[in-house]
Amino acid sequence: MSNMKLILTQDVRNLGHKDDVVAVRPGYGRNYLIPKGMAKVATESALKMLAEDIKQRAFKQDKIKKDADALAIKLEGIKIVLKAKTGTSGKIFGSVTALQVSNALKEQGIEVDRRKITFSEEPKVLGTYHATINLHKEVSKTIEIEVVAE
Repeated sequence: MSNMKLILTQDVRNLGHKDDVVAVRPGYGRNYLIPKGMAKVATESALKMLAEDIKQRAFKQDKIKKDADALAIKLEGIKIVLKAKTGTSGKIFGSVTALQVSNALKEQGIEVDRRKITFSEEPKVLGTYHATINLHKEVSKTIEIEVVAE
C-alpha cells in the first residue's frame, strides 16, 4: 500500500513542522490528521499555494529583520537618563520599568515595544545599568541607562 502525501497545517510531534510535506499511511492521514485539521492533502494546487506562502513569509521575515537592523543602528550609542525618587542612601523608591525606558526612547524618536526590553539587573540604586532590546530573534541591542535622583 502506498503512502499519501500531506501538507501539515501545524506542528505534529514525531512527524514534522507546519508546512512540511510528509508521506504517511493512508489510514493515518484520512482518519486522524485530516479530520483533526492537522494536515491537508498535498494536491498540485495546494503545493503551489504553499510555495507562494513560504516565499511571501520569507519576504516578510526579511523585511522585519531589515527593519530590526535599521533600528539597531539607530540605537547605537544611545544613553538614557531616567529620574527616580530615592531615599537618603540612594536606594530607589518603586522601580525603574521597561515602560519608562520605552517612553524615554520614544522621546528620542525611537519606537520600541516595552515587552522587548529586559534589564541585565533590575535598577535598585542610582547608577548605570544596561537594558537589552530584543528587536528580532537574530537582532538585539544593549543600551546604557543611567538612573539619577529626581
